[in-house]
Amino acid sequence: MGAQRNTARKGRVEKGSLIPIYVLGNRYEVPANLTIQKAMEYVGYRFVRNCGCRGGICGACVTEYRTPDDYKLKIVLACQAVVEPGMQLTQIPFVPSHKKAYDLNSLGGDDSVLVKVYPELLRCLQCNTCTRVCPQEIKVMDYIAAAMRGDIGKVAELSFECIMCGTCAFKCPAELSQHQIAMLARRIHGRYILPPSRNLQRRVGEIEGGRYQSVLDVLVKLDKDQLKDIYSQREQEPHDDTGWEPQNRDFPEDQLLSKNSSSIPG
Repeated sequence: MGAQRNTARKGRVEKGSLIPIYVLGNRYEVPANLTIQKAMEYVGYRFVRNCGCRGGICGACVTEYRTPDDYKLKIVLACQAVVEPGMQLTQIPFVPSHKKAYDLNSLGGDDSVLVKVYPELLRCLQCNTCTRVCPQEIKVMDYIAAAMRGDIGKVAELSFECIMCGTCAFKCPAELSQHQIAMLARRIHGRYILPPSRNLQRRVGEIEGGRYQSVLDVLVKLDKDQLKDIYSQREQEPHDDTGWEPQNRDFPEDQLLSKNSSSIPG
């Protein structure tokens, strides 16, 4: 468990809004609208591990729990899942995984590369345990089946939202490290299969050619408030960015490099 017990005093909460939960077998009463992570902190746990981004991205807070009258063992992210009455929970520590060392530039992108690097891939039983326990609800067994077929593009597509928490490897009866296999597939897909991005290549060329050096030289001299002011003036991409283009392609160059700009420190 990555949390340490702390006896700091808790804030007042209406009695009727509290529900019982059990952490490592110990009973506590917590507000019903808290996430598991916040509920544990509410009763005095201080996280020293099993906690990272707090936004459902890093995969550090994988938690197992059962609720009364339900045989199912559920797996969630503590920073995302809300407490349930009577839940009994514990957190999964770091999961050792089989991560092979390889040189991406020498692997190539043929359809047998995944099995060459991870031959244990063929041990998969197709039991679907990995899919059932994934807190992201990723179709893990499906991408492992694609990996066995050598369909690297499909593996990359199906595993795109993987947060590398390792729960699949923790529960796999065939002892695979599915998330590491998927990571290799995504790297191979980007290195050898996807066509090069012309916009990315152009931008890299501009950076290497020094186009933005004068802007950077000005930015590093600005104080915090000046940087905030520049940042607040940026154009923000809409949620639906189909066909969207910025109206001012030269921002913030046009402001920072203007002789009359008040943002440049004197």
